Amino acid sequence: MRDPFYLTDDQRMIRDLARKISRDRLAPTAAHHDETESYPEESMRLLREQGLMGIWVPEEYGGTDLGALAVCLVAEEISWADAAMATNWGATPLGGYPILLAGNDEQKRRYLPRLASGEILAAYSLSEPGAGSDAAGLQTTARRQGDRYVLNGTKLWCSNGSNAGVITLFATVDRSKKARGITAFLIEPGFKGFSVGKKEKKMGIRASPTVALHLEDCEVPVENRLGEEGEGFKIAMRTLDYTRPMTGATAVGVAQAALDAAIAYAQERRQFDQPIAAFQGVQFMLADMAMHVHGARLMVHHVASLVDRGVTGAVLEASMAKCFAGDAAMKVATDAVQVFGGVGYTREFPVERFMRDAKIMQIYEGTNQIQRVIIARELLGA
Repeated sequence: MRDPFYLTDDQRMIRDLARKISRDRLAPTAAHHDETESYPEESMRLLREQGLMGIWVPEEYGGTDLGALAVCLVAEEISWADAAMATNWGATPLGGYPILLAGNDEQKRRYLPRLASGEILAAYSLSEPGAGSDAAGLQTTARRQGDRYVLNGTKLWCSNGSNAGVITLFATVDRSKKARGITAFLIEPGFKGFSVGKKEKKMGIRASPTVALHLEDCEVPVENRLGEEGEGFKIAMRTLDYTRPMTGATAVGVAQAALDAAIAYAQERRQFDQPIAAFQGVQFMLADMAMHVHGARLMVHHVASLVDRGVTGAVLEASMAKCFAGDAAMKVATDAVQVFGGVGYTREFPVERFMRDAKIMQIYEGTNQIQRVIIARELLGA
C-alpha cells in the first residue's frame, strides 16, 4: 500500500518506530504468548521504554500529544504483530481518556504523568454480568458515606484489569435513574474491598488478560469520583467516541497481517505446476481482501483526523469506522485461512490466530450490531 500523503513527519516517525518494534520484537513472541496465555511483560516494558505509552497525553502532563491519528497508526502496527499486545497497549488510553476528558486538575496531575511514562497502566470497566450492550442497566452500586463512596458489585470483561494501576469504573448512585444515575470512579487496586476475579479463557487475544472485578464494600475517596454524580454514562460514551477509531485501527492491523500472509503464501504454494496466485479465483479473493483493508484504514484515519481537528460530535464516523473495520478484519482473516487451505487450519501458520483475534473486533467496545443502531440513529436524527 502507498504511504498516505496526508501524514505529518511526526506521524510517520512514530508509525515507523512502532512498525520496527512490532516486526522485530513483538511478532516473534506472539505465538508463544497466545499458546501459553501469558502476559507479555517484556514487550510492554519495551513499549514504555520507547516512549509509546504517552503519545495520547498532553505535553503538560508528560506526554507527547501526537493526537488520535498517531494513536491509530501505532495501534495498527502493534496489532499487525499481535492483537493481544495492541489490546494491552490500548487499554491505557481507553482507561485514561476519561481522566483527560472529565478529570479535574488534581486528578490529571495525579494520574496522567504516570500513565504517560508507563509507570502505571490503566483499564476501563463498564460491563457487568447483566450489562453489556445495555450499559445503562449496570447494577454495581455506589453509596456516599461522608468523605468516601462505598461500592458493591461485580464487573466483567475488563481488559488489562489485573495489571492496571488505575481503573476507570462505572457504578450507579441510583438504579431507578438508569443512565442518569451512573457515576465514574477512579479505582486503585489497593483500595479496601477491591479484588480481581477470574481471568477468562478466551478464543483469541489470549495474551491480553480479561478479568472480573469484585467490589465488596469497596471504599473510594470522594476525590476519586470522576465528574459529578450522574455524569458517568456521558463520560463513558464520550470516551468510546475517542477510542473507537483506535479499536478500528487494531482491526486494520489484524486484517493487514492476514492479507500479507495470504499474498506471500499464494505466491509460494504451487498446485498444478504453478503458484496458486496464478489462479483467478485466488486473485479475486486477494483483491477483495485488499479493498477491505484499504477502505477500513481510510475510514479509521478519517475519523481520527476529525478528532485531531477538534471536530465534536463525530459519533457517526466513529461508529462506522469501528464497525466496518471489525467486519473487514473478520472477513479478511477468514479468507486468509481459506487461501492457506488445510495448513491454514493448523497452528503451524499464524492465520488461524489472526482469525481468532479478529472476532473480538466485532464485539468489544460496542458490538457491531450496536454500532449499526448508533449509525442508523445518527442518520435518522433519532
